[in-house]
Amino acid sequence: GLTQTLIRESARAVLGTDQLSYQDQIIDLKSDFEIMTIEEGLIQHNPDLTDDPRDLKQLRSICDERGIKYENDHGAGKLQIELFEATVEKHLAGPVFVTGYPAEVSPLARCKDDDTFLTDRFELFILGREIANGFSELNDPEDQARRFQDQAQAKAKGDDEAMYFDDDYIKALEYGMPPAAGLGIGIDRLIMLLTDSPSIRDVLLFPHLKPES
Repeated sequence: GLTQTLIRESARAVLGTDQLSYQDQIIDLKSDFEIMTIEEGLIQHNPDLTDDPRDLKQLRSICDERGIKYENDHGAGKLQIELFEATVEKHLAGPVFVTGYPAEVSPLARCKDDDTFLTDRFELFILGREIANGFSELNDPEDQARRFQDQAQAKAKGDDEAMYFDDDYIKALEYGMPPAAGLGIGIDRLIMLLTDSPSIRDVLLFPHLKPES
């Protein structure tokens, strides 16, 4: 509700309408945004995926067929995301909230109480681009330490997106952290939509970040 309202009211404030026109594509912000889980998207756009989208052998086979690279130690969660990015994201005209992100690729997000394979996390996509990322913060120091260790091992094997082990953060969690949630919005990408700008370089907040050429 909060994220949806923020995006909609931003359009109203800037454009005076609930509809965006971006590169000749119309985006309707008036209706409630669609909600889709990672696994629903995978099944919808991969007909050869069975009703068990967590089957590691099957995920490896489908990734092989599509030329999607992965490491032997990648679990079902990592393979799901690789397959999702390659086969589903481009179809997300949206606006659509994607939920059900695996814990394996969400090292700071709290696991769902009824399914620890997944986390309380969402990403908002519009025209195939990630606009926002939000999740319930993980506040269990032992769980967080295990995830940091897994991330550190992945980084040591060459995963550039993996995190390092943060001792200070673990120590802070051991002192105690209340239930919390966070939301990050890609302001540059949002401004691109609102101003119908085809390149993110046209809307960078800090001009000195642009190449001199």
